[in-house]
Amino acid sequence: MDVTDKIRPWMKECRLCPRNCGADRMAGQKGFCGTDTEIMVARAALHMWEEPCISGKEGSGAVFFSGCSLGCNFCQNRRISRGQRGKKITLEHLVELFFQLQEQGANNINLVTAGHFLPQVAVALEMAKEQGLHIPVVYNSSGYEKAKTLKMLDGLVDIYLPDFKYMDAVLAKKYSHAQDYPEIAKEALSEMVRQVGKAEFDSRGMMKKGVIVRQLLLPGHVKDAKNVLKYLYETYGDRIYISMMNQYTPMPAMKDDPQLSRKVTDREYERLIDYAISLGLKNGFMQEGETAKESFIPEFDGEGV
Repeated sequence: MDVTDKIRPWMKECRLCPRNCGADRMAGQKGFCGTDTEIMVARAALHMWEEPCISGKEGSGAVFFSGCSLGCNFCQNRRISRGQRGKKITLEHLVELFFQLQEQGANNINLVTAGHFLPQVAVALEMAKEQGLHIPVVYNSSGYEKAKTLKMLDGLVDIYLPDFKYMDAVLAKKYSHAQDYPEIAKEALSEMVRQVGKAEFDSRGMMKKGVIVRQLLLPGHVKDAKNVLKYLYETYGDRIYISMMNQYTPMPAMKDDPQLSRKVTDREYERLIDYAISLGLKNGFMQEGETAKESFIPEFDGEGV
């Protein structure tokens, strides 16, 4: 079976993601994600701003894919998430990018928002591993993924790095047009944990295997963030790590929103951290200092592609 035969069942009438848009991406029609079948990458470079056990001192080998199946109103990566910026590359070129990053000393290959190209990515990972790719593979996701679709990554991904954005379906609908987000994210996370199990680290403290769930605190929505933490800890305990993020950056699109037009306050973040401690959470990450800066958002200028 060639690559086209592997891709066609998923993309002829696309049902890859929970949007189920039905676009004929094989015929060049763009789906909800803003892309067809041609892989689009906006940046492939060492990335220093992930969790310490992902980036380390050497950096994470981040491959930023263009397009997105979630499309949050407050997206920090809007320049690429709408599929409007990026370079179209072949499957073989994608494999070459993996090896370039490995040769640069990357701690891992970090696939950022790759879900809408998942059949192609799975084939590329198979090819790369056969050719000697040996560093861990990270799947960096919005969490809005079909568990059924994720199964094609079983044995190919070592570390899952999903968001868990909302427990409140009303918020999910308001800000991401995805009222089903909470239930979809729960099912996706369950599949991720099933695949990779409990975390493992090397002698340097770099993660080799495991799941880190990110919760981006939104201004004015500490209650929902607490509910996310409660669900994650009560469901998975110490089997996963939880990354509590205060780096929400107000983008121009949110200038008229009464809450999301501002940054998270120190007090809001302190309340979330205090709650995590009260739960007994130990396997977690928190952010310190001034993280809500646009300087933390990379330039998507095709570097490394």
